[in-house]
Amino acid sequence: MRLATSVDEGGNSARAWGKARLVAVADVTDGAIADWQVHAVGWDELHGTGAHGSHHARIAAFLREHEIDMVVAPHVGDGMLRMLSTMGISLGSATPGDAQASVLQAAENAENASS
Repeated sequence: MRLATSVDEGGNSARAWGKARLVAVADVTDGAIADWQVHAVGWDELHGTGAHGSHHARIAAFLREHEIDMVVAPHVGDGMLRMLSTMGISLGSATPGDAQASVLQAAENAENASS
């Protein structure tokens, strides 16, 4: 399963998804993180620029490019939730603190829900 979550410079879960500066992409296999890459997306600076809807389109392009199955975030707005649903991407709840632990918990919750 491939998950994306917003992170801060210290590797902790960040509070914002749509206004994230950094996004980590994690490949989780057999309950462990097999790969963890942090991308400087700059959505914090890009939010509110361009035509209406362009910000969600930017995020959607990132999610498609990285073949994301689940976004792990503390909160997303209604528009983002609709976009994720339309894309077939599930939403997991981020927990404060270590972002890798948050991603592993979300992946475990998703696995338990599907079995």
